[in-house]
Amino acid sequence: MSNKPASYGPIHPDYPKFLHGGDYNPDQWYRTPEIWDQDMRLMNLAHCNAMSVGIFSWAALEPEEGRYEFGWLDTIMDKLAAEGARAVLATPTGSRPAWMSEKYPEVLRVDAYRHRNLHGTRHNHCYTSPVYREKTQKINRLLAERYKDHPALLVWHISNEFGGECHCDLCQDAFRSWLRRRYNNRIDDLNLAWWTGFWAHTFNSFDQIESPAPHGENCVHGHNLDWKRFVTWQTNEFMKAEIAPLREVTPTVPITTNMMGTYPGLDYWKMAPELDVISWDNYPSWHRDTSKTWELAADIAFVHDLNRSLKGGKPFMLMESTPSQVNWQPVNKLKRPGMHRLSSLQAVAHGSDTVQYFQWRKSRGASEKFHGAVVDHVGHEHTRVFQDVAGVGSDLEKLSAVLGSTVRPDVAIVYDWENRWAIDDAQALRNGNGEKKYEEVCKDHYRAFWRQGIPCDIIDTEQSFEGYRLVVAPMLYMLKPGVAERLSAFVAAGGTLATTFFTGYVDQSDLCFLGGFPGPLKPVIGIWAEEIDALYNADENGIRFAPGNELGLSGTWKATRFCEIIHAEGARVVATYASDFYAGQPALTVNDFGKGQAWHMAAYAEQGLLDAFYTELAGRLSLLRSLDAVLPEGVSAQLRTDGTTRFVFLMNFTETEQRVALPGAFADLLADGAVLAEEAVLAPYAVRVLQA
Repeated sequence: MSNKPASYGPIHPDYPKFLHGGDYNPDQWYRTPEIWDQDMRLMNLAHCNAMSVGIFSWAALEPEEGRYEFGWLDTIMDKLAAEGARAVLATPTGSRPAWMSEKYPEVLRVDAYRHRNLHGTRHNHCYTSPVYREKTQKINRLLAERYKDHPALLVWHISNEFGGECHCDLCQDAFRSWLRRRYNNRIDDLNLAWWTGFWAHTFNSFDQIESPAPHGENCVHGHNLDWKRFVTWQTNEFMKAEIAPLREVTPTVPITTNMMGTYPGLDYWKMAPELDVISWDNYPSWHRDTSKTWELAADIAFVHDLNRSLKGGKPFMLMESTPSQVNWQPVNKLKRPGMHRLSSLQAVAHGSDTVQYFQWRKSRGASEKFHGAVVDHVGHEHTRVFQDVAGVGSDLEKLSAVLGSTVRPDVAIVYDWENRWAIDDAQALRNGNGEKKYEEVCKDHYRAFWRQGIPCDIIDTEQSFEGYRLVVAPMLYMLKPGVAERLSAFVAAGGTLATTFFTGYVDQSDLCFLGGFPGPLKPVIGIWAEEIDALYNADENGIRFAPGNELGLSGTWKATRFCEIIHAEGARVVATYASDFYAGQPALTVNDFGKGQAWHMAAYAEQGLLDAFYTELAGRLSLLRSLDAVLPEGVSAQLRTDGTTRFVFLMNFTETEQRVALPGAFADLLADGAVLAEEAVLAPYAVRVLQA
């Protein structure tokens, strides 16, 4: 970690400001250009300085093949520059014009049933299609050449929310070529990795292989896993092809694409290296249960930290959020007063150097006409939402000292997309959509640190473990080559590792380890996992702490869903199961290994136990805290620093006033530097930014 910078510059060195703005679709209003002038006036009133322009605008830029209409975009770019604002200029490839689908049907996706889609919706295109790649590169090059020297150009926004897959003949051929490279053109190696001897699935050649299909092959887990890897690879190759002309023509303009949190369809760790800055779209369901608002806040904080971690701590962009409500959730509830400010600055607290919205102005028609926006259909600034947005813009202007700062946590939590794919596909434990709860378990463990104000990185198993004091690896079912060795070296050198049930069961091909679980991690964890008991919803066991245990914890804590039956093989038993036929057998163990320790929690434990467990570890390991203070339930403290100055974001995700005792005097940046000493008072949904 020490080789990483203590602070980063702004997203673009020529524009050292927090970006504040949103998705702007002026092409929807070209018949009423007077609205463009209204937009410029309103942007100034809202303290907005950056607009995402050109998303889904291909039909407006190229209404017929080879006939280009850039005049409207020229006007908008000029207007933004005249106002001192900037453009996050998008490539228009997330949706393509009808003439292309009509003339080149190969650009249309084929679904898993092998049916070619009709023209329509978004991202209904084949990433493999040479025609689509050619057309994409051409329009991108034209945009780059036209605007390369334009003063409004700040960041390139590649496409929009990449996702989905295609099963056409072109993609089948590309999949087979990818498999040949992966398995060195040896079909026997593929058969072994996929364990195709089961059910006589053995292949004689790569030409026999197709993508998984609901009406065909879908039960070979190695096959399913490699298909998902291929989809990420092919999406990434398409994105790289999109980027190529932009890099060539505008090498100094940063490039991003908007990601979707923990979207299961793509491994963002594989895409991050191609981007200069990470961005993501954040749409929590606030106010579903006000007694649990803080729990949702912790879950969203996990994803913010993931996005910061994707570039090793570099600040990210909050590319999309709603200033009020969305229109696609089952219940589209308004943000209550204060929540827009709080949720926006939460992103900043965890590393965002932007607050951006979908959308700037509400559309008159189609599916997003009732999606929240800064400017409502009424068209003026005299709305509650507009004033909320203007307030956030004003706040961001007060936080210029925070820009580019980051945090270097002592804790890393492992969240690995390939591991998730393998867990979800495993026919074991509890079947059904989301029943194994991998993401939820990762967030449960994260929440224990969030409640203490302890910053965390979110990493995958291919990232370095060096520099952390504690690595938490929940449900690390899949151990890819070298991971066990690197984790063992981390512990041997003095690190602390925390693992859970369902760890170390399979290799990178989803083949079970022989010789007992947790496979190659057995020596460092010091246990043998013999079985896992999957519990019904009404079932419950307990985790009972032994008298005088080294954690100093007592009592019996609830265990649900999964109870792994383990044997201590070198590890010390800290807690045991309270009931059922495995009562008295280990439920929590610790093993000394080299200079460090490995802890193993064998059951799906209640949050209270996770909180108590990690509180003890935090004290033992002297983990970095955002603030040396006891935080009331629902209050979060998050740290950003430039290596010298500390910026502590105190956030109240409850509907009641909260008070936090302060360990010294701090300047409150949102209150014009007013000094706070002894105590910070937080109104409901309030946020303070303390500088020390």
